[in-house]
Amino acid sequence: MTLLVPNVGEGRMLKAIVNHTAPENLILELYTSNTTPAETDTYATYTETTFTGYAEVTLTGASWTITEGAPSYAQYAQQTFTSSAGSQNVDVYGYLLKQATSTILMWAERFPTA
Repeated sequence: MTLLVPNVGEGRMLKAIVNHTAPENLILELYTSNTTPAETDTYATYTETTFTGYAEVTLTGASWTITEGAPSYAQYAQQTFTSSAGSQNVDVYGYLLKQATSTILMWAERFPTA
């Protein structure tokens, strides 16, 4: 699946570009709802995973690496989620990023397999 920026994320990004709304750190979450990202999604569309040992991760603005070019891109260090319950089985369908304070969904991506 391809990364999808929903309408609410697009609006928030445009507001940040024109200094209408201050940017926020992003929160990385895994989701367990069998959801294929769509343009009309909001954060409430997804169900965050709850396996033992899981915790969402705050991605701080200063830790992103931005590379300008054709295409330009933003990169963050790889994050790892580990279950502390051994062989616990939980289907995780994808990940999302939401804003830390407003909880606006910025983008989501479904994994090829759960």
